[in-house]
This record gives sequence, structure tokens and C-alpha cells, in this order.
Amino acid sequence: MIITIVGGGSTFTPGIVKSVALRREELGLTEIRLFDIDKERQDKVGVLVKWILENDLKTDIKLTVTYDVEEAYKDASFVFAQMRVGKYAMREQDEKIPLRHGCVGQETCGCGGLAYGMRTIFPMIKVIDDAAKYAKPDHWILNYSNPASVVSEACRKLRPGARIINICDMPIAIIDVVAAAMGIKDKENIVYDYYGLNHFGWFTSIQYKGEEILPKLRDYIMEHEILLPDAYLKDKKALMSNNNTNTEQNRHTKGSWYYVWKGEYEIMKNFPETLPNTYLNYYLQCKEFVEHSDPNHTRANEVMETREKNLFDGIDRYLATGEIDESVFYAGSHGDWISDLAVALMNDTKARFLVITENRGAIPNLPYDAMVEVPAYIGKNGPEVIAQDNIPLFQQGMIMQQLNCEKLLVEGCIEGSYEKVLKAFTLNKTVPSMKVAKEILDDMIVANKDYWPELK
Repeated sequence: MIITIVGGGSTFTPGIVKSVALRREELGLTEIRLFDIDKERQDKVGVLVKWILENDLKTDIKLTVTYDVEEAYKDASFVFAQMRVGKYAMREQDEKIPLRHGCVGQETCGCGGLAYGMRTIFPMIKVIDDAAKYAKPDHWILNYSNPASVVSEACRKLRPGARIINICDMPIAIIDVVAAAMGIKDKENIVYDYYGLNHFGWFTSIQYKGEEILPKLRDYIMEHEILLPDAYLKDKKALMSNNNTNTEQNRHTKGSWYYVWKGEYEIMKNFPETLPNTYLNYYLQCKEFVEHSDPNHTRANEVMETREKNLFDGIDRYLATGEIDESVFYAGSHGDWISDLAVALMNDTKARFLVITENRGAIPNLPYDAMVEVPAYIGKNGPEVIAQDNIPLFQQGMIMQQLNCEKLLVEGCIEGSYEKVLKAFTLNKTVPSMKVAKEILDDMIVANKDYWPELK
């Protein structure tokens, strides 16, 4: 059984490889293939992956590092996609261009997310087509490539029969933080209900061993005025530092993430009935998040200075000395989530996961064709969605605005329509006016000239 990782040069690749290799027996795994268009990055990451398989885990799983499409996909059972089209140089533009115009600068939300989505749509369609041509007929593509909501809508529209499941690890990262705050060690006993779009949703229930803990969590957040564990809050300066090297700390809680977890308190202080996805801060607190953003040093810079630098410095050190520092690569929920999903598909376990899938009536008062993020049972035939009730008007209204924004963007990208893309930017809740939307879009067109289709 072969797993192909598209975006093999990603800093997340070592952690994903470790997760799937540890599930070798459940998957019947015999080979892992890394496939990336950036040879230098992938060659270096491949060195670390080889060490993990041969020295750390001592397996005989075959490793193939390739740049050839047919070799990458041939007879693969799973394709794990984690592309970052334009890499961190373009993420930096996604974040800094909107901030120059007084709008939220974020990689998957607001105008930055729309720009990133337009770069990713057609490369993702190519992955689908290449997998359909070369992989096993019953292959599954498990996609982490962002922004997942835009990508999933494009896949629904352009390749409706594709064997692809779009997923996101942010809700799992939130549950990790919830577990730590509540002192829960066995987080596998947490079951939650959730609805929304990707990076745009709400937890309505969080149960631990059958007990509803959302009221207790709400009290904790109100008392601490933040959703972070006590252990993280002891040294606020270190917590907010870009140089925080605490390997026990969730990677989603370092540096500027502090404001995001603080924002959970700010939102729940006003709307206490649900736990919001952290990304809702960028839509509900646009002004505040612009105010504490540094337009010259955004999260893209933080990542480049930490996770990116640490990994590649660590690989260079290994190549020079033969010594490995395992702290340089992230292994945890990100890799476990996609690996567990593969196990569920392979073994028809009907395990419960949060996935992005076509609504088809699961949320009655949202459109049938909306790509929603909801719980589902996963078996060999894919997601069996767990039906929801009608959602409240406030959440429905926000979702419809974001959903139509993303649908317009996808249509505009496919059709090459400047007007539709401008409407998408104008409709986005992070943008205050049509004039500002146009200014940002025009700057984005220049920055993305090598990636976007021509807009007329």
C-alpha cells in the first residue's frame, strides 16, 4: 500500500510520515512517496524522513523521493495533499497587502485567504486529474491544502466525482487546548458537535466521557479572560515571544497566536452559547486585529523565523554532524488526524471525524450545495454526514455572507472575471467598502501575476 505526499518539501512532512509509519499495520503500508516541485526543499526534507523511517522507527517502509508525476501517483492508495502555492513569500504578500489598506492580513481569512485560494484552485485540480490517471481506482485524496473552503468549493464545481476529502486540523488544535485547560489527558474520550464552513464555525457541544463540559469551559474562559491552559499563562512574555522554544506547547499557541486565544474570551463574553473557531476573530473583531498587527512583520515572518528556519537548520546540522534534534520537526495532531482518517477509510471503521463535505440537507437552513464542515462517520465509501438542526440566524447570516463570497471567487477565478472576483472581495466581512476591496484586489493582481489566471 502506497501513500503519496504532495508537497513533500513541507515542514509538516516529517510529522505526517511519523504518524502514518506508526500506523503501518493498520494501513498495510509498504511505501511512502514524497512529491514536490521544489527539488531543494524536498531533497532536504527527504533526508529527515529517511532518518525517521530507518533510524527512529526502524521500519523497512520504502521511501521514494520523486519529481515525476507518474512515479509519484502510480498505484497509490492515498494521496495526502499539503501544497502551499507560492510558498511563504506569497503568504507574506497575502498578509501584508490587506494590512496596508487597513484590513485583516491573514493567510486563509479575508482578502489574503481569497488570494491564496485563487493560487491553489487549479493546482489542486491537477492533483485530482493526475491521481485519477495514475493512482488506484479506489484511491482517496486527503487534502490539507488551504484555504480548504475555497479549494473544496472549486473541487465540487470542477471535479464533482473526485475521490477527495478536504480536512483541517484547527478544530483538533482547539480541542487539544481545551483538553489542556480542563486537565484532560485522554483527549480521545472527547466528542464534540460542530457546524460551519472551514475556518468559520462553532462548537455547540464538547463532551468528555459523556459529560457536557462546555459550561465548565465557558467558566474557565471567563475567569482567565483567555482560552489557554494555566501552564502556558505563567510566563506571558515567553508565551507571546516569537522565539518561544517550548516544545511541549501547542504550535498554535505561540507568538501572535496569543491574541487569537484572547479573542475567544472577547467573543464568548458577548456570545456565550457556543465556542467559536479561533479564525472567527478575524471576522468578528476585524478592527481590533488590524490594530495589534504589525504590517511589517506578520505571522508569515514568524513562521519563517521559527518553524521553517529550525527545520532546515536542523537538517543542515544533521548532514554536517550526523546528529539529529527531534525538536526541529513537529509531530502531533496534524499528522495523527490525517493518518487516522486514512485508517478509517482503509478499514471501514465508521470512526467520527470533522470533515468538509457537500451539505445535501445536513444543515437544513443552508444551501444544498454548500461545502460545510460538520461531523461525519468515515468508512470505505467516504463520509456519512451526521445531520444537524437548523442553525441560529446570526450564524446562518454570517455563513451565507462568507459562502457567497467564496462561491463568487471560485466562479470569477474559473471564468477569469474581474467583476466577480471584485464582488467576492467586496462581500467579504473583513473589507469595509467596495473602494477598499478594489484597491486590495488591484494590488493582489500585481503580486500574483505568476499564479492567477488573467482577470478581464
